[in-house]
Amino acid sequence: MSIAVIGVGAMGTAIVQGLMEAGWERLDLRLADASVERVEALLAEGHIAYTDPTIAAESAEVVLLAVKPQVMDGVLAELAPVITDRHLVVSIAAGITTAAIEAALGDIPVVRCMPNTPALVGKGMTGLAPGTHATEAHLARAEELLAAVGQTVVVEEAQLDAVTGVSGSGPAYVFLLAEALEEAAIAEGLAPEHARLLAEQTVAGAGALLDSSPMTAEELRRQVTSPNGTTEAALRALENDGFRRVMRGAVRAATERSRELGA
Repeated sequence: MSIAVIGVGAMGTAIVQGLMEAGWERLDLRLADASVERVEALLAEGHIAYTDPTIAAESAEVVLLAVKPQVMDGVLAELAPVITDRHLVVSIAAGITTAAIEAALGDIPVVRCMPNTPALVGKGMTGLAPGTHATEAHLARAEELLAAVGQTVVVEEAQLDAVTGVSGSGPAYVFLLAEALEEAAIAEGLAPEHARLLAEQTVAGAGALLDSSPMTAEELRRQVTSPNGTTEAALRALENDGFRRVMRGAVRAATERSRELGA
């Protein structure tokens, strides 16, 4: 399967690197970006790179749109003359619907995806939704592509806003937790460098444990919470301060903003 990646910013590059690490041949990858510097860097690494997206896309089977939403209209206009129904178009641009892409390119198979930044370290979580003309085979092909940088889940397109609220924006919630832990540690008298290490490694270690354990988050939480112990006291304080309510509000706000951006 030959792939044209249109846009090699952070996420596009992460996907390319994931594909390479998964064993994809360099000759199967055609990369295009408006930045000459990025193209030159990719050429230095041995990729087939172009500045013209139409040349990259024309001979590929899959076209991955990894450009910013604000330039998508221009990119679609460029690609429209060369895209046919033999192509599969996979978009990771936030807020751009499959209907909008189909309107620009015609009756072609489109799969819309919402990855997140842990894809940069191969731990991404991507929600995928098929467009009107995408078959199960097209969807499987898109899943294979995004599985190179993490795990995938197939949802209805209307649910991608909620995916954005949970996993798309979710890494920022975790980073904020690490910040807050660090600040709390300093307030309790720990040296700043120790506070940062303790906070960051606690978050990273807990995430790794959750990822590798067959137990759910609830089960792991219960396992570490001894009756009348320190953890129980801390969790009681969080619950009393409305921790779950705050998280629901955060996810709802991100979900609603995602809907606004796609309107």
